[in-house]
Amino acid sequence: MRRPVPHPNEQAATPATAPAPPVEKLPRRYLTNHEAAAFLRLSPRTLEKLRVIGGGPRFRKFGRRVMYAVDDLVAWADARSFEATFDPEYAARRDRIASRGR
Repeated sequence: MRRPVPHPNEQAATPATAPAPPVEKLPRRYLTNHEAAAFLRLSPRTLEKLRVIGGGPRFRKFGRRVMYAVDDLVAWADARSFEATFDPEYAARRDRIASRGR
């Protein structure tokens, strides 16, 4: 049976929905290396290298599996937010990286 199509000027009835639970009560979301790389728009190999040499986002090991919490990925990306290339924080970070030979 076809559902009637509402007239464009009529308000569509919306079903009552329960409010979303607070973020603190939601389970943590974990991503695999490939999912985390896609989330950050990086190569999975880049995350692998950052795990070895340091400087990457925090990760967890569950047996052999490497997992990243979405909160940690967001925090890591936010820590790399700069206004401009002449920002003193950016210049200091760039100089530290250059001194390590990367």
